[in-house]
Amino acid sequence: MNDMLRLLETRRSVAPVALSGNPPTRAELEILLRIGSRVPDHGKLTPWRFIVFEGDARERAGDIVAAAFAAKEPGAEPTRIAAERKRMTMAPLIIGVVSTAAPHVKIPEWEQQLSAGAACMNILVAAKAMGYSGAWLTNWFSYDRGVLAQFGVREGERMAGFIHLGRAETIPDDRPRPALEDIVTYFTGEPS
Repeated sequence: MNDMLRLLETRRSVAPVALSGNPPTRAELEILLRIGSRVPDHGKLTPWRFIVFEGDARERAGDIVAAAFAAKEPGAEPTRIAAERKRMTMAPLIIGVVSTAAPHVKIPEWEQQLSAGAACMNILVAAKAMGYSGAWLTNWFSYDRGVLAQFGVREGERMAGFIHLGRAETIPDDRPRPALEDIVTYFTGEPS
């Protein structure tokens, strides 16, 4: 098996809380973003864009999340608000992938949304190839228009996900994967 296939076969998510170390360098980040943009894109619409959360800006993003959570849950314990604040600071780097899918005369929005998902996956695979680990997550605030607006997500755009990246001290055991016989059928053209 070649190295690329081994990488794809062994890639797995690592929770942000288990990520540490230095974030990707600026040169590595540019490679990740360039690879993130090399996905199928019917009509060359570029129906996604990236928001990078790095350094102290992660703490400011965490403050936005915590404030929105406290407003939604006025009776929340301070420890719970503090936990919400940490969501944007656990990983050394976060890349927000924004779906900019919109109605188009020829290209269905669904295809545009799938392209944004492919961008997320390309970033994760490229990060693994660089020796980083990561997780593609959405949390409640991925759907909160107030939080998203403060992150720079415009009306009509949606979060495809937040890609949390860093170094993993240990890689967790793999989760059970579906048996191919449970998820694969072969079209034969014969009547059922």
